[in-house]
Amino acid sequence: MATTDDVPKRQITPVPVPMFPVSSIPQGIPQKRALEDDHAPPISSPLNPNPNLNPIPSSSSNLNPSSQSHDDPVAMGARDKPTRIKKETLKKRESKIGTGANTAAGGGPGNGPDSSRATPDPKSKEPIPSESSPLRYKLAPPKPADFDPARGPVFTPHHDVPAPNGSTIQFFETSEHVYNKKSYHYLHCIADPAFPSSFYYRQTEPEPYGPHISFEDASTHMYLDQSGRHVTTDKGFRMARANVAVREGTWYWECKVTRGILKAESGSKTVSSGKDAAYQPESHGHVRIGFARREASLDAPVGFDAYSYGLRDVAGQKVHLSRPKEFFPSGEDIREGDVIGLEIRLPSEHLHRKIVQGQYNPAVDLNEEEEPILEATNIIRDRIPIRFKAHIYFEKIDYHVTKELEDLMNPSPVGASGQAGNRSSDKPNPNHAIPSLRTLPKSYIKVYKNGVLMGTPFTDLLAFLPPASKPQAQVGAREGKDDGMLGYYPAISVFRGGAVQTNFGPDFWYPPPGYARPPTDVEMMDTDEDTVHVGTPQQRKLDKPRAVADRYDEQIVEDIVADIVDEVDFWMQDGARVLDRTGGRDEKAEPVGIAPASEEIKELVQDD
Repeated sequence: MATTDDVPKRQITPVPVPMFPVSSIPQGIPQKRALEDDHAPPISSPLNPNPNLNPIPSSSSNLNPSSQSHDDPVAMGARDKPTRIKKETLKKRESKIGTGANTAAGGGPGNGPDSSRATPDPKSKEPIPSESSPLRYKLAPPKPADFDPARGPVFTPHHDVPAPNGSTIQFFETSEHVYNKKSYHYLHCIADPAFPSSFYYRQTEPEPYGPHISFEDASTHMYLDQSGRHVTTDKGFRMARANVAVREGTWYWECKVTRGILKAESGSKTVSSGKDAAYQPESHGHVRIGFARREASLDAPVGFDAYSYGLRDVAGQKVHLSRPKEFFPSGEDIREGDVIGLEIRLPSEHLHRKIVQGQYNPAVDLNEEEEPILEATNIIRDRIPIRFKAHIYFEKIDYHVTKELEDLMNPSPVGASGQAGNRSSDKPNPNHAIPSLRTLPKSYIKVYKNGVLMGTPFTDLLAFLPPASKPQAQVGAREGKDDGMLGYYPAISVFRGGAVQTNFGPDFWYPPPGYARPPTDVEMMDTDEDTVHVGTPQQRKLDKPRAVADRYDEQIVEDIVADIVDEVDFWMQDGARVLDRTGGRDEKAEPVGIAPASEEIKELVQDD
């Protein structure tokens, strides 16, 4: 029988405790954590204040040392390899957090070439473990007023106009809010004590609640009503986008022209080059409506560039790349009182990502959308809170135009291969060599006038997910990131008195075919066994028209989930504990070196 002296001595490598921070786990090694039967995490978190102190060990988990045997070579091998790396990574992170080693003297948001902006400074951000996490910056503690609900713009009466139905529409000049321009995008935020690891800031919405024309995402010199549903201008063409984007599925919205081409048949005639005289009706102004991406210019009409698709009121022409083309029947216009409905259809995000990543095969992916794909979108939002007058905004680097799509407006006589001529293979298509020139199969925009389908002016819309869309190249910008705000936005352009009233649902003036208003209460219905359902549930979900108002509700839920994911991500980067980022105001948290409490986050200076 062997004695203890005969057994070779072995150094037992320390085993990490359960729920070791994900940020210190090597990215190439898959890790799992056993959950309890009630799915409650065994470690407390800022969003889980009541942890279960007696987690049930799982035999399938290799993270619980009590459930493993030292004689199990598989378990020992799974532990021994990553242990040293985990220990050193944790020690390195804790030393940086404790001393604030990654914060340069005087570093902080806004210390860039333009001191009037809150442009992120890479010297002021904390270390992050991987590219899948958002950037985090060391900021001064929030003010008490930052915890108050967000406020909307200040409305100043500007002028009144008569509506076609005889009523009066009062338009206001909006002020005390920021505008999305100069490659920056702004969203309201608020300080919340439930988000300490995110430095207490999360996204929010001010009044008026619900889908409407965004006050921040509109060009200057545009006037809206207090509901954000009516819009006009006394200047040249200006554009405004809605506060909701569509990313997949079929969505519908409509608008009514309240000031535009007159109903009377009087007018003058102008001669167009090479054709017969064209009819030019009298009007109170002009409007264009359609869909626009984030990159579309707000100081130009819808359809001006490759990032928007528009419909012109004169002759009902379709416009894309600033090229009007005939669409409505001859003699048809969009006049005052007309209701124009727009229906957009986009493929699933799963298929969309395969296209922009160059993995789309028409032969294999033809019926890709027929099977439900359960996957989570990786939303990464690099943003920083800034002040603007009485508001707190998240400032994000917006996406910018690409040279390839700009060249579509003025095509070069030399093709992509360097040879003269424009080859058909170089036109936008799902498998184009350049991601920004890839298109989405099965996508389209349909147009209705007063409930009558006028046709489908646009098909095979351009893809918008990264890398088809790229952020503006500057400090703090990371390419290939989807911030959750990419998509096609309902957009309106108005010209010198033209006015439009929007309706995002769910109650439409002229609902599209197949549209059913979502029920307020769940009702039990009998099912007819002989009823034939065409297509799979996934296909019917993508093809069924839905109101843009429903998409607004989905977008709010997505924002909430993304805020929680970011908070938990930051919490785990800090070693699964809450650190004091308030300058000593939080007695329960562990202290961490931050910027002096007397400093404040930068205030944005923007010309109106």
